[in-house]
Amino acid sequence: SQSRYWKDVMAEEGRKFDGGKLEYGLLPPLALKATVDVLTFGAQKYERDNWKKVPDSKRRYFDAMQRHIWAWKEGEVNDPESGRHHLAHAMCCLMFLYEHDILYSVDKS
Repeated sequence: SQSRYWKDVMAEEGRKFDGGKLEYGLLPPLALKATVDVLTFGAQKYERDNWKKVPDSKRRYFDAMQRHIWAWKEGEVNDPESGRHHLAHAMCCLMFLYEHDILYSVDKS
């Protein structure tokens, strides 16, 4: 019967071979959202992808990351200018630093 056919079809488990592939679901969602919030703030303040064009980028993003981490460590949770969490700013800086080290470095230093 037709109902028996659909029961058999529905009883079978679907398969997807994704072993060894990147698991983006492992990213912590709150940290990811906070990082995207800072990126959006930066895109509105400067321009979209402005971070790719910053000269002396590795030094400047390293310094900015350290400033945000130290401000947080000293008890200031949110950046006074943006109102966003200092650690979210630091995560953005670290991501920029990584990208510049691997791909976008304007000055290669």
